[in-house]
Amino acid sequence: MAGATLYGVILAGGSGERFWPVSSKDRPKQFLSLIGEKTMLQQTVERLVGFVNPSNIFILTGRGYGNLVREQVPEIPAANVIEEPTGRDTAAAVGLAAMLLARRDPEGVMVVLPADHYIADVERFRRVLATAVAAARNGEWLVTLGITPTRPETGYGYIQRGELFRTDGSLALYRVLRFTEKPDLGRARRFLASGKYFWNSGMFVWRTDLIQALIQEYLPELAAGLEEIGAALGSAAEGPTIEQIYPTLPKISIDYGVMERAKNVLVIPADFGWDDVGTWPAWARYGGTPDGQGNVIEGRGVLVESSGCVIRTANHVIGALGIRDLVIVEEEGRLLVCAKERAQEIKRLVAALKEAGYDDAL
Repeated sequence: MAGATLYGVILAGGSGERFWPVSSKDRPKQFLSLIGEKTMLQQTVERLVGFVNPSNIFILTGRGYGNLVREQVPEIPAANVIEEPTGRDTAAAVGLAAMLLARRDPEGVMVVLPADHYIADVERFRRVLATAVAAARNGEWLVTLGITPTRPETGYGYIQRGELFRTDGSLALYRVLRFTEKPDLGRARRFLASGKYFWNSGMFVWRTDLIQALIQEYLPELAAGLEEIGAALGSAAEGPTIEQIYPTLPKISIDYGVMERAKNVLVIPADFGWDDVGTWPAWARYGGTPDGQGNVIEGRGVLVESSGCVIRTANHVIGALGIRDLVIVEEEGRLLVCAKERAQEIKRLVAALKEAGYDDAL
């Protein structure tokens, strides 16, 4: 990619609570092999390697997961794995990465990706990324990838496209009109029917100096904290300063903090078989072939006169009779039973288990 130094920034700090009981605090979703033999993190790195030099790929993860990251993706330099002292959402993580990269190349182009997404067509994905990089390299545009919706999904945010900016072969780039949070079913159906809305993938491309300037403009408190950390980098005060300042940074997503406010945002509609695999029902789209009653089961078990269920068992045989639209997941003595329509709320269950003192199950 002539004329642009490319950097990959992979955000691997999520807790993966909606995949309890398989996901745990010791091994969250991004470190699990949910689809295929490789973990979600390994698949993300594999997609990026070949497009971005491994020496230019950085992974931000939570405290205590650094060695796990290095173990799973040894092709990434150990020094490029950054542990956040505590999770402060994606604006802080992106800002920290941008600050570190600016020391190398303030005009470098950052490709920011979550660590836990599934993408079927890797070559198409790289083609879309190349178009995004070409649009971002002049330092004027924030570029996001919008996923062409296939159903009226209520679990995703949406991006409404505005006027056509330009085309690049078979790909189009549009000005972003607005970002919309997760809609109810009626609005999601209208979004789908309009053809003007895309799922917000959480994948972004921009130049380092541009995102830093916009964080300064829209999130000055975050920018001030990051500047204080930056001043200490490379000195004896680096560790203590990060420990002191990072937990005080504003906890806000890059979507809320910058993308929804900025006027210079482009979206590329993309169709490369994307899924954020955010819930057990989403996993079931890839976890196996449904039977005649719409049940997906991985592991040992039998369902009789049951339909629409998602079953995954690691150690035990499951037998079920006359059940409908349930998620049942067993892992090392932990058992989840959940109405499928409420799978987005499993975080509430994890919080309740913690409050009840079942930390050993989390």
